[in-house]
Amino acid sequence: MSRIDDLLDSLKSSGVKLDENIESAFKSVNIEDFIDCPVEGFWQDKPVTFMTTMAGAEKNISAPHMIATLLHHLEIRNGQHFLLIGSKGGYLAAILDQLIGINGIVTIIEPHNEVLEHTLETLEKYNSKGIIRVLSASSMDYFEDFEKPVDRVLITGAIREIPEFLEVILQDGAFVLGPFGGTIQQRLLKREKNNRQWLDTDLGGVVFGPMDTFSAERNPLDPYVLAENLEDSLNLMSDIIEINETIYQNIEQLIISLRELPRDIPPISEDTSEEDILEHPVMDLIMSEMEWLAPIWPMFSHLISMDLVSFGDLDDESSFMAGGHRDLVP
Repeated sequence: MSRIDDLLDSLKSSGVKLDENIESAFKSVNIEDFIDCPVEGFWQDKPVTFMTTMAGAEKNISAPHMIATLLHHLEIRNGQHFLLIGSKGGYLAAILDQLIGINGIVTIIEPHNEVLEHTLETLEKYNSKGIIRVLSASSMDYFEDFEKPVDRVLITGAIREIPEFLEVILQDGAFVLGPFGGTIQQRLLKREKNNRQWLDTDLGGVVFGPMDTFSAERNPLDPYVLAENLEDSLNLMSDIIEINETIYQNIEQLIISLRELPRDIPPISEDTSEEDILEHPVMDLIMSEMEWLAPIWPMFSHLISMDLVSFGDLDDESSFMAGGHRDLVP
């Protein structure tokens, strides 16, 4: 048996829903044709990186079981017009193309220029059944040029709200499938348009990367990024543990204070000195709240995968910030 056969058998045995058409599509598209990185994890049902941007942000193709789950919930039929927001390097578009056939259309909206170029290159080598086109996000200013109504929208990264242009282009009966929520955790929602309203079906909790790769490249001391991450972490923690009311209010106030900082704060880079980091407005704000923040910061830093500098040693009991440290690690 081939590796794709082994993978599909493993998915089915673990309860993943795979019909014959989806199986055939998986077998017809070669994952290696769409990535610049090692593919071994894909055969182990793990996400795989298809490219790394110039700024060092990794872009991934979802694990096979998640791709199969998305395809199952999309209710795919021959000849449909799919709008794919976030290209996943072209791999998902090729899978969809196999499923909707010669009368189908896959329109990709890719917000990141480097990813868009990568996608164009991979799809040039793919022999499509129907039409596949790749557009930048700015191209949606001309959405009225769509000659065929969009039936399905698949959003491949974390997003908080349905983009405004979808409110206009989607007709009743069309639906959007995607991970809605913050950067830490989302709900996979199927949102069907009905009489200008959205009817939601909650398909469970998921964790996707951000829709826009640029958000993964923003500086970790960007006050708006940090505020967003703290807010998401607070909501998640509140569902798991009971947080002291005073601490809860302090965190909410810190989030507000971060959002009130000026937008033109200079970024932090690997060349920034320790002195400049200490004088950075975001760091200054964080350190001013350290008396109450220090005991709970490890939980937040774990959830948002970021450690703020601590100018004390782990073994130094006089250190004023829990966790120790030498650097800012995004």
